[in-house]
Amino acid sequence: MFVPRHLLCAIARAASGALLLLSLWACDPQRISKLEEGVATEADVKREFGEPEAVWDSPGGARVFEFNRQPEGHKNYQITIGPDGKMSALRQLLTPENFAKVQPGMPMEAVRKMLGKPAEIKRYDLAQETHMNWRFQDAGTHQSQIFSVVLNPQMMVVKTAIGPDMKSPDFKGG
Repeated sequence: MFVPRHLLCAIARAASGALLLLSLWACDPQRISKLEEGVATEADVKREFGEPEAVWDSPGGARVFEFNRQPEGHKNYQITIGPDGKMSALRQLLTPENFAKVQPGMPMEAVRKMLGKPAEIKRYDLAQETHMNWRFQDAGTHQSQIFSVVLNPQMMVVKTAIGPDMKSPDFKGG
C-alpha cells in the first residue's frame, strides 16, 4: 500500500507529540520529588521543568513561574522562587479549592494567574461570551472533567461550571 510522504510525516509528528506529552505526565512526579522547598534553586527548577510559560513578580521580591500541562494534561503548576533565589512553593493549580475562589466579577487576568493557561478558549459572538476551559481529573472518580469560566465582553467572570470532559476517552456519555 502506498502512503504519501506528507501523510507519513504528519503521523510521525503526531506520534512524537503524543510521546512527548506522555513523558511530561510520567515525569512530573519524578521532577517534583527532586525539588525541595527552601533548598532547590531557580536553576534546579529550570533544569527539571524547563523554561516557564509565564513569570509573574510577587510582593517581597519573589517570582512565580508557571508550568502548564493543558490542553492534554490535567494539571498546571506554579513554582515560587523567593528573593533568595530558592524555591519557596510548588503548587498544582487545578484544585476544587482554587475553582471555588473564582467568583462573578473577577477579571480574566486574575483567573488566568490563579489557574494557569486554559485548555481552550471559545468565543460565542451572538451570546457575547467567552468560555475558558481547564481539564482536570476528579479526585474521587479519576475521570477527566472540565472547569469552565464564562466571561462577559469586559472579560469579567459571569459564572462557572464543572462538567464531564466529552473529548476524553473515559467519557461515558449520557
